[in-house]
Amino acid sequence: MRNVEVSDNDLIVSFIKGDESGLKVLIDRHQRKIFTSIMLLVKDRDMAEDIFQETFIKVINTLRSGNYQEEGKFLPWVLRIAHNMVIDQFRRGKRMPMVRDTDEYSVMDSIKLTDENIEDQIVTSQIHDMVRKLVDFLPDDQREVVILRHYADMSFKDIAEQTGVSINTSLGRMRYALINMRKLIKEKQLVLVR
Repeated sequence: MRNVEVSDNDLIVSFIKGDESGLKVLIDRHQRKIFTSIMLLVKDRDMAEDIFQETFIKVINTLRSGNYQEEGKFLPWVLRIAHNMVIDQFRRGKRMPMVRDTDEYSVMDSIKLTDENIEDQIVTSQIHDMVRKLVDFLPDDQREVVILRHYADMSFKDIAEQTGVSINTSLGRMRYALINMRKLIKEKQLVLVR
């Protein structure tokens, strides 16, 4: 099966009928976005890989049992499952997800720097570092929307579906996040220019 030409729904039907390659194409097509979304929330590669695998075990079981009813919405459905798995993982660990850098992973790795010259790269890196630190000061719901929108490149519709809120709530959280970040910039007298 060719990855680009076949719709997600056709691949799902193919998998349900017994063609395992349909699922492989679906995973190949969406794994980067799903894994990035998980990784940004858990900040631990091993945990993210475990949650990614658990997510697809649940997806496979749901598809095989005939309970999949999200026609045309495969990716948001899988992202919602992954998000719920992350929440379950943190509930089991009795801690809330924090978006912090570790030795293995930096949110900055998700941002492509320009290749103009080394000076531009350094300045851009410093700006991104300051922005990342500002994001860390945001309330959890605002931080989550900023990360999913700007680092996981998700639409507000997908963010709303994944987080279980309305699109207006997602937009509102982004608006308040930007307002709060502007206040922090003023309070800390930061200059974010390139």
